[in-house]
Amino acid sequence: MAARDHAKRQFSSLFRLSLLCFASLFLVYSALRSSKTLIPNRATNIGDALCNYSDGMWIHDPDRKSRYDNTCKEIFKGWNCISKSNAHDLLNWRWQPKACDLPPFDPIRFLQRFKHTNIGFVGDSLNRNMFISLVCTLKRATTSEVKKWRPAGADRGFTFLPYNLTVAYHRTNLLARYGRWSASASGGVLESLGYKQGYRVDVDIPEHTWAEAPIFHDILIFNTGQWWWAPSKFDPLQSPMLFFEKGLPVLPPISPDLGLDMVLKHMIWFVERRMGPTALKFFSTQSPRHFEGGDWNQGGSCQRVQPLMPEQVEQLFSLERNGTNVEARLVNQHLYKALKGSSFRVLDITHMSEFRADAHPSSSAESEQGVATCNRKRQA
Repeated sequence: MAARDHAKRQFSSLFRLSLLCFASLFLVYSALRSSKTLIPNRATNIGDALCNYSDGMWIHDPDRKSRYDNTCKEIFKGWNCISKSNAHDLLNWRWQPKACDLPPFDPIRFLQRFKHTNIGFVGDSLNRNMFISLVCTLKRATTSEVKKWRPAGADRGFTFLPYNLTVAYHRTNLLARYGRWSASASGGVLESLGYKQGYRVDVDIPEHTWAEAPIFHDILIFNTGQWWWAPSKFDPLQSPMLFFEKGLPVLPPISPDLGLDMVLKHMIWFVERRMGPTALKFFSTQSPRHFEGGDWNQGGSCQRVQPLMPEQVEQLFSLERNGTNVEARLVNQHLYKALKGSSFRVLDITHMSEFRADAHPSSSAESEQGVATCNRKRQA
């Protein structure tokens, strides 16, 4: 038992390190759009040292080599950061933790180490971009045959056949099942409270797109949060989120932040019950917005051409300042609370993302994202 637990810890640390190396690639390329205990300080073992990998800085590295280019067919046109006019500058940065070295992501080693493994990304556009970046990196590194398919309800997936390694993306905005709700002519408790329409969110039922993922995959990486504060989608007056549990409306009706807590509780329990004891479960923290001069509908924009300095990060994201871009840190508070005591590991990408105000895809002429120039919350 002790040997198996030790092997699981080593496997988990290696995969988390690979994810982190890959996450720094993702932030540059795409976002810029056994122990069963939660590790709240985001520390992980790298070699023999304990390293808080989320505490670091972006280092300019003009010798950094591209892992893939803008010809990768899996990249959505509007997210093709490498087509930006300043793409060369974007690529010349690497994340450096303060207390240790972070080796470059090695795609061949990754393929070899995770043979006969199914890896699933479950979530919104943040995880979709993580998935695409990983697939593009692996495809660029090998000439082996790749099978494209949709395992276990996935939106898309790829199996690298010589390695029997499958990587898939399961699209879900809220993790829980949701759909439009309209008042019944025969009336009901919500109708009696004046509700005429909205979105029904079943907090205890996973969306069908990923319900089978815990059974199929050996490793799952989750995220949610970007859609929970999306007034253009879930207008609190015109189309509010109406939460249901066990088929009945939650009364009195609750706010989205309390609904998020309920969904996280149920979805974590759902995954814990269905994945085997050797499976690995990660939950990614939020990647933030970078509006300056106002919100997306108040003249705000995102025109930075260099990563932010630490003091600039705090000016934009400090919860005490209650600024335009605080949602990521607010969502993270809900995530850490829900994950406490679970067997999930945390993949903390928030702080490293906060620095990269220079790399949002929609500030490029090639982007089709329109008004939401610094905001990925509406583009999942």
